[in-house]
Amino acid sequence: MPIFVLLLAYLFSFSTPPKPAKTYPIGQIKTSMGDVLFWLYDETPNHKASFVKLANQHYWDTLTFNRVIKNFVAQGGCPDTPAGFADSPYLLKPEFRPAIRHVYGAVGAGRDDNPQMLSAGCQFYIVQNKKGEHRLDDKYTVFGQVFKGMDVIDTIVSVKTDSTDTPLSPIKLDVNVINLTAAELAKLGYVVK
Repeated sequence: MPIFVLLLAYLFSFSTPPKPAKTYPIGQIKTSMGDVLFWLYDETPNHKASFVKLANQHYWDTLTFNRVIKNFVAQGGCPDTPAGFADSPYLLKPEFRPAIRHVYGAVGAGRDDNPQMLSAGCQFYIVQNKKGEHRLDDKYTVFGQVFKGMDVIDTIVSVKTDSTDTPLSPIKLDVNVINLTAAELAKLGYVVK
């Protein structure tokens, strides 16, 4: 009997360990008013990769939500100047998708006025209008969707602003990408499709 147990133990020592659960990159914005989590769309691979890259480089960690308008958007990242997004590290070609629209909680890429509709790699916004902002469809790339924290965005767009829609008290950004499993996402109310 002891030899049989040793033989079983020996055989099981060569079995493969369980495969780790697949994880998904999730956008995370931490502010003094609360946190926001959003799905990053595979259908917009260049914008998704850009967001992940800049978040991992802590690009936004010294920046703020620099434009907030109730019933429109909360916008953050590099400042929008009359000359355009002068501080953007690069521009991205548009990735418009018919199935991905400017609904409440959509995360889109900001841009200045340019004929190619190139997105600024450094600028993003979150649609706060509960009816959506469909006039932006096929003009600005949507690359994510908030699934937790829209109450935070609703609070952010309600702060007092100056004449350029900049909050009087800066709302600092702490932008990250966290990796969550489908089970962890389900606990947060998001079902992976």
